[in-house]
Amino acid sequence: MEKGRLEAFTDGVIAVVITIMVLELKPPHEATWQSLLADWPVFLSYVMSFIYVGIYWNNHHHLMHFVERVNGKVMWANLYFLFWLSLFPFTTAWLNEAHSEHEEFLAAGPAALYGFVLLMTALSWIPLTRFLIDCNGGSDSPLARALASGWKEKVSPFIYLVAIVLALSASIVPYATVVSGLMYALVAAIWFIPDRRIENHVMASK
Repeated sequence: MEKGRLEAFTDGVIAVVITIMVLELKPPHEATWQSLLADWPVFLSYVMSFIYVGIYWNNHHHLMHFVERVNGKVMWANLYFLFWLSLFPFTTAWLNEAHSEHEEFLAAGPAALYGFVLLMTALSWIPLTRFLIDCNGGSDSPLARALASGWKEKVSPFIYLVAIVLALSASIVPYATVVSGLMYALVAAIWFIPDRRIENHVMASK
């Protein structure tokens, strides 16, 4: 099966995810700069979620460079990845709702759930890449060689797990949710730096 429809569907879902997230941004009730600035955590959570969605869109785009065909396993793995990605608007909105109600930067429950969705989205990337490799030449394929030695994929889930545990221990650990949020931002910063593995292999193959 051709990959074009898979790419188009994924792009469409990601566009909807971003649209829902921005529609969840509510303007302040008062027409003052103070009211706007008071909602900075809300905008910050949106920015971080937007960056994460952008990172996955970029990586998915790069991933498809060496892909010539897809099969049923790839399609279901891609849907599984999109399922977790589609929960970003919900978890981001809950973070914002908790802030508006409790005046906390990050509440424990929403912070932990946000990290859990980040973790599951990262883990869903593993079967997607594995099935794509199997469908496009196996372990000796250009795609497999391009994705070898991916330290970011190994480090990110560990950071997410630590951040989730910290968020859940907010009642006994001071500033636990703040540190948790910083760890989520750290992973985003790690992935924000462009991953040149596939680009380098594309240039080398020309």
